Amino acid sequence: MIVLKSTQDKFLAVLQAVSGIVERRHTVPILANVLIRKTGSALQFTTSDQEIQIRTTVELGGDVGDFATTVGARKLIDILKTLPADQTVSLDSGPSKLVLKGGKSRFTLHTLPAEDFPLVQEAAAFGPAFSVPQKVLKQLLAQVSFAMAVQDIRYYLNGILFVAEGKTLSLVATDGHRLAFSSSELEVEVPRQEVILPRKTVLELQRLLSDGEGAIQLQFAGNQARFNFDGMEFVTKLVEGKFPDYNRVIPRNYHSSITLGRAPLLASLQRSAIMTSEKFKGVRLNIEPGSLRVSSNNAEQEEAMDELDIDFDGEPMEIGFNVTYLIDALANMGQEMVRIDLQDGNSSVVFQIPGNEQFKYVVMPMRI
Repeated sequence: MIVLKSTQDKFLAVLQAVSGIVERRHTVPILANVLIRKTGSALQFTTSDQEIQIRTTVELGGDVGDFATTVGARKLIDILKTLPADQTVSLDSGPSKLVLKGGKSRFTLHTLPAEDFPLVQEAAAFGPAFSVPQKVLKQLLAQVSFAMAVQDIRYYLNGILFVAEGKTLSLVATDGHRLAFSSSELEVEVPRQEVILPRKTVLELQRLLSDGEGAIQLQFAGNQARFNFDGMEFVTKLVEGKFPDYNRVIPRNYHSSITLGRAPLLASLQRSAIMTSEKFKGVRLNIEPGSLRVSSNNAEQEEAMDELDIDFDGEPMEIGFNVTYLIDALANMGQEMVRIDLQDGNSSVVFQIPGNEQFKYVVMPMRI
């Protein structure tokens, strides 16, 4: 049976869309495979790591009929990448194998039975579905994902909190030293739902979401989330645990505010970061009427000093930060101007977009 007959670029695009979660080597060998199921003329591709499952249904030619098998996902992708984009390729079924043909090339691939592929058991009941434009969710994820913890013992920090309530969707991430909050308006009103998406799910969504006008449908259950977009169904386990009360972390009573260009501040911090040590990423900000000085030094007695003109006439202040935390936020904001709200040299600082209450970035100071 000819399972599919298509151009290389179409087949490769479908495989790459579902194979981001697949590891090359796995303790369960079949999880390195993609499940290919043909029903009539429709082809379904499914991958899983037992916590995330991605499925897409397409039509890629070939014979009409019913067929199912699993084959190494990464190997198939590697082969397709070596073939020309406009070349017609076909996938033929054989006993315990698939044959990939393209031009005068022929590859025989080992398969494992489809019935052995461990599909994720989907939750019995999901909450009400709601939709947001893909580009909106992609932007929200970009504005907060850098603040996620990486392999923190407080496992509930290794992901992003999604809060849907009324007509608002809010995303929050924190690693205990900084917190990023971003929100967007929904077209429909939804009852309050609060879930924590795991880090791997967040990174995979960022890879798959487009900047186009297409929408993504979201649904949450007690221990799962389901996303539908661009003909794909994405199901993931959730992180269990109680996320910190982010509203208590965001300072409300600040004494001073500075508004300045995001790009000049980012460039100044990047220059100063060169003179910090690998372990100690500290920079010092000296805020005085009319100027903001950024300085750093290292164990070799090397120093960096940079100065920016600002519109400020408050009390002078000195405050230290991990420069990486500041660079991460500014690099992911994209707007022209940034507003910095300060209390004193020992209190957390809030970075905001002027005139936009839907984004807040809180960073704790450090002793330098």
